[in-house]
Amino acid sequence: MASLLKPSFLFVQLAIFVSLFQYSLGARQLAESTQDQSFLFQYHNGALLTGKVTVNLIWYGKFKPSQRAIVSDFITSLSSTSKPAAAAAGGQPSVATWWKATEKYYGALKSKKASPLVLSLGTQILDEKYSLGKSLKNHQIQELAAKGDQQNAINVVLTASDVVVEGFCTSRCGTHGSSMSSKITPAKGKNYKFAYIWVGNSETACPGKCAWPFHQPIYGPQAQPLVAPNNDVGLDGMVINLASLMAGTVTNPFGNGFYQGPADAPLEAASACTGVYGSGAFPGYAGNLLVDPTSGASYNAHGANGRKYLLPALFDPSTSSCSTLV
Repeated sequence: MASLLKPSFLFVQLAIFVSLFQYSLGARQLAESTQDQSFLFQYHNGALLTGKVTVNLIWYGKFKPSQRAIVSDFITSLSSTSKPAAAAAGGQPSVATWWKATEKYYGALKSKKASPLVLSLGTQILDEKYSLGKSLKNHQIQELAAKGDQQNAINVVLTASDVVVEGFCTSRCGTHGSSMSSKITPAKGKNYKFAYIWVGNSETACPGKCAWPFHQPIYGPQAQPLVAPNNDVGLDGMVINLASLMAGTVTNPFGNGFYQGPADAPLEAASACTGVYGSGAFPGYAGNLLVDPTSGASYNAHGANGRKYLLPALFDPSTSSCSTLV
């Protein structure tokens, strides 16, 4: 059963991702200290993602097939209407149950005409030869994101552990934003915006920041790291960041959706609950979680193909609380 926590969170660093097209509004926040706040989420009258949307994965650098499967299975697990997810989820709580909490944001809209959001895994693009080098600027992340299909899509760029990205580890673990498509909409005869996400593999660079709680934090309360559910600290950490950014993307895709605080440093559906994964969470403690009896891994959601994942709490706009799965 879902648990509700009144917000008592790690104070976070936020970085503004400046691009040629738009400020990115969804950098995953890095925890530094505690702060009690009363969060008032507001809708800023912008469009949310609706209808059938594909999630395309752009793999930049070298990833093992087993690593790519961890992420692709997570995306497949998101939609409760996905037959593979429904058939192979293997139990509750599930990734689909976690994702369903985002529907509360859509329920808060005055207009009920929009089609429900249905996500599905789209194409996967492999760039194993580092076409833009191993040190990337912000605009190059957008360039990579544009390689995926841009209409009715979220393009996710995932960079390998040996790729340095501007701001990575120092102020962010990933980010989301939007850019103008280079293509024209046939029906309207004009360009359109598409949403994108970037997440880096922090296993060798900063696991204490971007893969916590699977690694001891660099600062703050020290505790024994949790065992990663897919036995890969870097990729399990990437899933946490991707999950957070996916929630931010659909509820605030173009910077004028749902968020709290200033537009250039917003708190979104998951980033408002940084450091919270289960009931009873507090700084340095992820909360009460499920534990696999065989591997000892901690998790809070079942996914496709027998996967287990650790996912962040989501802010519930109806209760102004962080809602957890366990």
